[in-house]
Amino acid sequence: MSTVDKQLEEIEATIEREVPSDVTITEVTYEGPELVIYTRDPKRFARDGDLVRQLASKLRKRITVRPDPAVLSKPDDARQQVMDVVPEEAGVTDLDFHIDTGEVVIEAEKPGMVIGRHGATLREITQEVGWTPEVVRTPPIESSTVKNVRNFLKQERNERRDILERIGRQIHREEMSDDEWVRITTLGCCREVGRAAFIISTPETRILVDCGDKPGSPDEVPYLQVPEALGAGASSIDAVVLTHAHLDHSALIPLLFKYGYDGPIYTTEPTRDLMGLLTLDYLDVAAKEGRTPPYESEMVREAVKHTIPLEYGDVTDISPDIKLTLHNAGHILGSSIAHFHIGDGLYNVAFSGDIHYDDTRLFNGAVNEFPRVETLVLESTYGGRNDYQTDQEDSERKLIQTIKDTIEQDGKVLIPAFAVGRSQEIMLVLEEAMREGKIPEVPVHLDGMIWEATAIHTTYPEYLRDDLRERIFHDDSNPFLAEQFNHIDAGEEERQDVADEGPSIILSTSGMMEGGPILSWLEHLGADPNSNLVFVGYQAQGTLGRRIQNGWEEIPVGNGRGRDTLTLKMGVEVVDGFSGHADRQGLENFVKTMNPRPEKVLCVHGDESSTQDLSSALYHDYNMRTFAPKNLETFRFI
Repeated sequence: MSTVDKQLEEIEATIEREVPSDVTITEVTYEGPELVIYTRDPKRFARDGDLVRQLASKLRKRITVRPDPAVLSKPDDARQQVMDVVPEEAGVTDLDFHIDTGEVVIEAEKPGMVIGRHGATLREITQEVGWTPEVVRTPPIESSTVKNVRNFLKQERNERRDILERIGRQIHREEMSDDEWVRITTLGCCREVGRAAFIISTPETRILVDCGDKPGSPDEVPYLQVPEALGAGASSIDAVVLTHAHLDHSALIPLLFKYGYDGPIYTTEPTRDLMGLLTLDYLDVAAKEGRTPPYESEMVREAVKHTIPLEYGDVTDISPDIKLTLHNAGHILGSSIAHFHIGDGLYNVAFSGDIHYDDTRLFNGAVNEFPRVETLVLESTYGGRNDYQTDQEDSERKLIQTIKDTIEQDGKVLIPAFAVGRSQEIMLVLEEAMREGKIPEVPVHLDGMIWEATAIHTTYPEYLRDDLRERIFHDDSNPFLAEQFNHIDAGEEERQDVADEGPSIILSTSGMMEGGPILSWLEHLGADPNSNLVFVGYQAQGTLGRRIQNGWEEIPVGNGRGRDTLTLKMGVEVVDGFSGHADRQGLENFVKTMNPRPEKVLCVHGDESSTQDLSSALYHDYNMRTFAPKNLETFRFI
């Protein structure tokens, strides 16, 4: 018998001692980080809300209770009973019963009403029918991504359960070494922006944090084949943690499955969905540009299937010696700061991912309250000594004025924007400005993945600011449903119609002008001196967006392959302040207000001068050890 089986036997014996004598436990198993208890008496657990909490406290594990399939009522009978319990105003749109696990997935327009105060309605459902309810939100804006992900996970439910059980046994295996050390190896993203990838290692565990590409340099991928990094290859990694879905952090995660990885990906639920959307588009763009995609779409599905979603603040075992907690990073939907608690209080490391320290229209600012952090791996995109962004209110005023001036001269405003985050931020600014009469009500055309990404935002309003969340709950005040927003879905023909019509605003991907429909818009509008190209996001070195910012006027066109050139006559404006990254002051404030402050800071995800400037400033101002590492360096902390 394995050590895990013995451990489960002991846990089951403990549970049987703790629960009332007439409660029957039929199976105890691990599924990923959770301990799953199957019982013939689910209604007893539902009636006693404290019983699960007491078991979780006693066993120090996350617990899910499910009914033994033998005691389940028939789905047809249970369906009406569930609907009798759930308030009609909840807007239930689907019920899906899974006999193998005793779960009923309830999709509703207002999931909070299905859950009830402190979970009261959920417990009532179990008391009535015995099934364990799981609640998901019906997207206020239909999202093909959310629909496809949910359907795929439903189809793969049995295989996914097998995967989770295998992962659970790995997490809860016995520790094999008495050694104590922590190492971080940099596989990318150091003294550069892009291809974020780090390995955090202990004697027991190897965790990969992010795995992205480099904008403008598709051949520069993380050093995934370096022996000291991956050892025996991708299969030697115990887990992957994804901070957020932007491609410079997520693009090559599916590649790991091509290399033989078969383990978990820990991230938030919206990041899982956005990763699927963005990586599939990444493959599509590569094919359209004549490049060989690094992996097939099947690998994207494998990545989604292996994802274990976590909520902010949940402390989760991901290996025998590491606990992970994700915290809001304020950058894009579902973006996270990853905090690793290593050993029994041995060491703590936090990876900032990309952060925005102050509140924005979309998100609350990044969290920096941790019980302990000895080492912080900190993004430095705007870490240079002069990288102070314009106040957002001033930025909004500049954008609004640019739009007014352009409309008055019968031109169009073309905004290259990241589909996730910046586009929705700009949409909120435009909706309010038109509603309050600050700019004329002209069409706002959304091209590329922007509408689909917006739909995903409305599916997960709990990750947005409180006031915006409340507006999304009501169709008549949902700002993303404003009538001026038009989703471009007819491609080139519709773009030509827009170009031939009167003044309008166009938001289009890609945000750094590296492929995507923005190149088509350049061909349509680039020669119009009455129109304006407005940059609202970071433009990395080597990208077409950065070159235009630096004064390029001869622009390659013809699907971006340089077969022809266009002389750019439209105006070019840069509006700082909308970036999803903290500026220099925000980065310093993030570190300054941490209590306690970290002993060491690794400044990454910025060009060489930015990382070195921030590293030097933190050292001099706060007397902490700081580093601006190069790629392929390894740091030992114990």
